[in-house]
Amino acid sequence: MKLNIDISDAFDDWLSELERRCQHREPLMEKIAGIMLDAVDENFIRGGRPAWTPLKYRDGKPLMKTRRLHGSIEPRADNNQAVVGTNVVYARIHQEGGKTRPHVIRPRNKKALRFNGRFAGKVNHPGSDIPARPFLSLTDDDYAAIQQAIIDHLDGEG
Repeated sequence: MKLNIDISDAFDDWLSELERRCQHREPLMEKIAGIMLDAVDENFIRGGRPAWTPLKYRDGKPLMKTRRLHGSIEPRADNNQAVVGTNVVYARIHQEGGKTRPHVIRPRNKKALRFNGRFAGKVNHPGSDIPARPFLSLTDDDYAAIQQAIIDHLDGEG
């Protein structure tokens, strides 16, 4: 005597649906881009994860004086990738750290600059050492959320 169960139709349907989800990944990539955007936003709110090097010459949180950099972060997604980034020119040096090149500072709206208690028509700036303050970074919890989004997408829940 033999018990025979035919699951081929249900299994074929399941494989076809899995194949469709694997080929149509844009919703997953949009979800991942959203997770990454939330992570970067949290980095700014908390002053870095881990905390950024404090400021030496002014009060306040690093990278938050004008909020321009924070406000410029944009997510993008298509079928093949999820990206979070910025087109702000000075973003790279803050992300990676480095030294700015020497440059001349001239007054914009006045005839002279006030610098260290004296007035000058221009100041030769030697350049600044900028510590790395990575804002485009993910924590282990962020990676876990991305992993769960992938699982949910493949399970048909996402």
